[in-house]
Amino acid sequence: MKAAIHHSFGDPVQVLNAETTATPQPGAGQVRVRMMLSPIHNHDLWTVRGNYGYKPELPAIGGSEALGVVEAVGEGVDDALVGTRVVQAGVRGAWAESFLADAATLLTLPDAIGDEAGAQLIAMPFSALSLLEFLNVSEGDWVIQTAANGAVGRLFHDLARSRGVRTLNLVRRDEAVAELEAQGMEHVISTANSDWQDRARAVLGKDGARAAIDSVGGPIVADLADLLGLNGELVVFGTATGEPLQLRASAMITNHLTVRGFWGSRIIADMPAAEKTRLITELVTLAVQGALYLPAGGIYPLDQIQEAVNASLTPGRQGKILLRP
Repeated sequence: MKAAIHHSFGDPVQVLNAETTATPQPGAGQVRVRMMLSPIHNHDLWTVRGNYGYKPELPAIGGSEALGVVEAVGEGVDDALVGTRVVQAGVRGAWAESFLADAATLLTLPDAIGDEAGAQLIAMPFSALSLLEFLNVSEGDWVIQTAANGAVGRLFHDLARSRGVRTLNLVRRDEAVAELEAQGMEHVISTANSDWQDRARAVLGKDGARAAIDSVGGPIVADLADLLGLNGELVVFGTATGEPLQLRASAMITNHLTVRGFWGSRIIADMPAAEKTRLITELVTLAVQGALYLPAGGIYPLDQIQEAVNASLTPGRQGKILLRP
């Protein structure tokens, strides 16, 4: 079968190549899925670079989420699953014509959810919803988020709105404001403008925000803390700039602020099964209703893995880059 493979860690554009490898055979409790579409997530690229929490043995096939059709089952798995359209996240080697998955964790998709949305239904939406739960915010509360034009940012906005939680959405490009407003997002502010904090305070009001979430890092973290209200919470779940967090003691002390980290993989691994089922049911319901914005920014064959990665790294794209066989 064909797969996007890397034999070393490094720049994904340089080390990923489409190669032929053996088709995997499902073991006990597993199924083999014929991949139809698989998204390129940031954490997939971090894994290829070798700087993510999980480091695969080399050579390795990239990718961690995919939509496809069950084509073979292992021992102990019902043959009736063959031919079923499913999506799975947290797998290893999704960027291939076929991949293995645990039968017990497969999600069968309703016909009302299309392939492009279904292929990216779990990893990013589930992380965004888990992050919303992590904050313990209530209806009417304000949450500030950076990188609002990213995949998690767009989803977090949609999920928060479905629960009545208000978001102040920060972006780093003026052009992104119009892009997000055209998609129905409100309260979008570009931090490229020198008065952005004043504009943010005008939106939030005198009580400030209940929480802020950041995936950028660097000096903006201190600015976020200044916009939080009494007993506010700052949650860090990424560092796009790679810069250390910067905080000012004054706001931390006077407003009794709390700073926490959030790593979706750890949260999901420790989450009780009933909780996972509840959140996934909420996501599927919203997707069927069309309340989740899950567009594709482009679809590339595995043979064009380098072009696909370049597209994924290009600022301003409107959705996830997807791979097909």
